[in-house]
Amino acid sequence: MMRIGVNGWFWDQLTTGSGQYLAALAARLPRIGDAHQFVLVRPAGLPAAQAPGWQIVTAGTPFDRINANLAKVWFEQVTFPHTCRRLALDVAFVPYWGSAWWRPCPTVVTVHDLIPMLLPAYRGGPQQRVYTRLVAGAARRAHAVLTDSEASRQDIIVHLGIAPERVHAVPLAADPRYAATPDPGELARVRAKYGLPAEPFLLYFGGFDVRKNVVRIVQAYARLRERGEAARPHPQLVIAGKLPEADTAFAPDPRPVVRALGLQDHVHFAGWVDEADKPAFYALALGVVFVSEYEGFGLPVLEAMGSGF
Repeated sequence: MMRIGVNGWFWDQLTTGSGQYLAALAARLPRIGDAHQFVLVRPAGLPAAQAPGWQIVTAGTPFDRINANLAKVWFEQVTFPHTCRRLALDVAFVPYWGSAWWRPCPTVVTVHDLIPMLLPAYRGGPQQRVYTRLVAGAARRAHAVLTDSEASRQDIIVHLGIAPERVHAVPLAADPRYAATPDPGELARVRAKYGLPAEPFLLYFGGFDVRKNVVRIVQAYARLRERGEAARPHPQLVIAGKLPEADTAFAPDPRPVVRALGLQDHVHFAGWVDEADKPAFYALALGVVFVSEYEGFGLPVLEAMGSGF
């Protein structure tokens, strides 16, 4: 039996891809690896956690409640590896690009993509670039690197210079609930909860950072309406996800574009959608739009396919 420690920094952060990835692993790893013991190392200050099949350990940093960025780096580079050593764990697993330079035991890290290295808009300022160099160097020192797709695997091999035999593509999977059609009562509940159109609609699910091209989706939708037949009803466009707090070059707010194009009555912003409600969105949709510039994987596409698209 191995005792496997998992970095839980993104525990309970379901608004992030890393948080959703960790939550899915937490639910399933004990089922497929019941010969091993899993230890979740969480940062301090979180609500009490329920994770069947896991030992949960809470560990703080000197920067808790002082500086979130410093707390995160300290947790990754100091707190988590020291906790793994203190507990005499056999393997340390970091389910996002943030493994420690120091390795108290064999370390496995998931690098979902190389967006901060490959897309200029995501490189950030000096501090972000130093962090990217730190975690890139730590990934090179890991015993094994997991990633979500063969495309990301090739990026990691080429741009991080890691030997191919140490980089393993482990594709993501859509939750099985997407394969089941919600019943009419569930569809009506979700439609009412989010104020969705009565007729099938075009659907975008995802973030609003610039690579997602949400503004271009709105512009393309406007052209679609202009070219359509006047006597033919046009489906509305539903944009689901947490909208940007401010309109910036990194996270363009699509709402001003909707207003400028006169689409207020045709584009519906659903806001953040609970995970349990997402299958109903796909079931109610006529089609799904996803035109991201770059993805390590692109899980919404697989969710849509699982829903019958």
